[in-house]
Amino acid sequence: MESVATVVHHEPWNKGKIVGQKAPFKVKEIWALRVRLQMESRVRELALFNLGIDSKLRGCDLVSLKVRDICHGDQVASRAMVLQHKTQRPVQFEITPATRDAVQKWIKLAALKSDAFLFPSRIHDSPHLGTRQYARILEGWVEELGLDAADYGTHSMRRTKATLIYRRTKNLRAVQLLLGHSKLESTVRYLGIEVDDALEISEQTEI
Repeated sequence: MESVATVVHHEPWNKGKIVGQKAPFKVKEIWALRVRLQMESRVRELALFNLGIDSKLRGCDLVSLKVRDICHGDQVASRAMVLQHKTQRPVQFEITPATRDAVQKWIKLAALKSDAFLFPSRIHDSPHLGTRQYARILEGWVEELGLDAADYGTHSMRRTKATLIYRRTKNLRAVQLLLGHSKLESTVRYLGIEVDDALEISEQTEI
């Protein structure tokens, strides 16, 4: 006699969720970490953290930045433009005064030249900080903040300012440009906002 398998219907763990989406940092968490990095004179990490938040770049683009990409002469610029590895599309970003100051101090401390990578690797066979190294550094930051490392990743850095801008302005088109997305739908998915909400904003946004 053949046994009849009992079929149990489990609700998918990811129902209603965006798979793989990492949480953005909150403003209070950003400042808590900044203060800690400043007080402990972790110059390289402060420059990496601030630039990661400001630039909204993917990890691979952030770690491969060169000094000349963000500097005019010996001064850090207020804006920069880079070509994204993934899409081969240029994207612009602002560099706030606090970030310029942090990066300027790092460049001086590390004695970096114009054609040098902004974040050189401490591993001999790699010219610049790798994405895995960056991910490990970020994991350390998350743990220092007392957060669950499983909820955060390098994309948390990319999403943080974009999410804040969207929440404050509801300007989806602006966020799309800042993230370098070719399609508005990509920005909708990335921010994790409701489609109806996105369409309503899109209809009100003249391009």
